[in-house]
Amino acid sequence: MCSEYEKMISGELYDINDKELTMLRLKAQQFCTLFNATAPDDQNERNTLLRQMLGRTRYSFNIASPFTCHYGFNIFLGDHFQAHNNCTLVDNAPIVFGDHVILANNVALYTVDYPTNPYLRAKGIEHASPITLGNHVCVGANSVILPGITLGNNVIVGAGSVVTKSFPDNVAIAGNPAQILYSISVEAKSNISSIPSVSSTQLEEVILQATPEEAIKLKLY
Repeated sequence: MCSEYEKMISGELYDINDKELTMLRLKAQQFCTLFNATAPDDQNERNTLLRQMLGRTRYSFNIASPFTCHYGFNIFLGDHFQAHNNCTLVDNAPIVFGDHVILANNVALYTVDYPTNPYLRAKGIEHASPITLGNHVCVGANSVILPGITLGNNVIVGAGSVVTKSFPDNVAIAGNPAQILYSISVEAKSNISSIPSVSSTQLEEVILQATPEEAIKLKLY
């Protein structure tokens, strides 16, 4: 007979009140409390805690405080991962990130869904579906990604979006529910190196003058 933990991992209905799952969540809460209490400039200690708790970390990653997760061991980071303040990862099912993923402030990824039957919900029955983000995905501030979603490589999610379905590579999406705004043309690296540097004052002027569509394209969030 499968344990509630095994049911959760396999995507079956499970009882959230199970003792083993309750203890695992408590451990994650204790970890988050300890992590969020560390000094922001003590990167070695912060990364050590993350490596102990998360399912996978790579060479380069940074998660700002406060950070919240349900279990931790179902979170798999790619290289050069960045999560800004108040990131919430409800990892009852695996959450897998590719390389060079950016999560802006107040981004939440939820793998948990609930049965339509109200009596099952009242008993604490739920199920979880994995979330996968490809390489070079950028998620704007205050966005929500729901269970079972896959975002392809180079996807940009506009600020305040609610992502209710999966999207392929190279698209900019936004809205509630999120829809495709336009396709992204991925330029060669040689073209990127030719972009001239600008001062902070010039960059501020660009931000102030940008339309919402341009802001998404420039990843100004």
